[in-house]
Amino acid sequence: MPAPTRLVIYEDNPDLRESLSQLLTDAPGLELVGAFGNCTQAEDDIRRLSPDVVLMDIDMPGCSGIDGLRSVKAASPQTNVVMLTVFEDNDRVFEAICAGADGYMLKKTPPARLLEAIGEVRAGGAPMTPAVARQVLRLFPKPTTSAFRPAPKVSSESPAHLSAREQEVLTLLVEGYSYKMIAADRNISIDTVRSHIKKIYEKLHVRSMTEAVSKALREGLTKPS
Repeated sequence: MPAPTRLVIYEDNPDLRESLSQLLTDAPGLELVGAFGNCTQAEDDIRRLSPDVVLMDIDMPGCSGIDGLRSVKAASPQTNVVMLTVFEDNDRVFEAICAGADGYMLKKTPPARLLEAIGEVRAGGAPMTPAVARQVLRLFPKPTTSAFRPAPKVSSESPAHLSAREQEVLTLLVEGYSYKMIAADRNISIDTVRSHIKKIYEKLHVRSMTEAVSKALREGLTKPS
């Protein structure tokens, strides 16, 4: 039987922290090992508790969630950090991605989707709610026809060598679809989705969805739906 996923929460709102703690404590395959109202001691917390995943509020007094994210990654680069926020703020999204966030979810995300996101980030994905994914897309300016040539369509001669199906999956990831949503939309199994995503990462030479999104948008690798 696989070891449970160890989790730490940083959330300054006590009611939300309590509800998240209860959700994660009751969820099978998860083990909540710490819940804190601030991240001023994040490096020490991470070294002491060795979590697999951290849920990090982006707005906290004293030490911001982005500073906390940097502390977590300094103490344990392999620990996955999913940022939690109330608003889809362009600057904050970009700063969190640059600081190494592995996912970005709104606090109003339904509990089932949040649990699914934890599984996705452990599987190597980068979960984002659709609203946040749209903000990520807006971080990359669209070229004008007068200044740029249209992005080339991907073919077998493309440096990425993405298949049509892999382009579809990548596009849906960019749009904020979960693994289950992609499976349902394309009428394939979740294991097949994971296989496609693994191949996409290998072909793009990336290790996360945020890296894949950046490269896909810059090189025109997504497939219009």
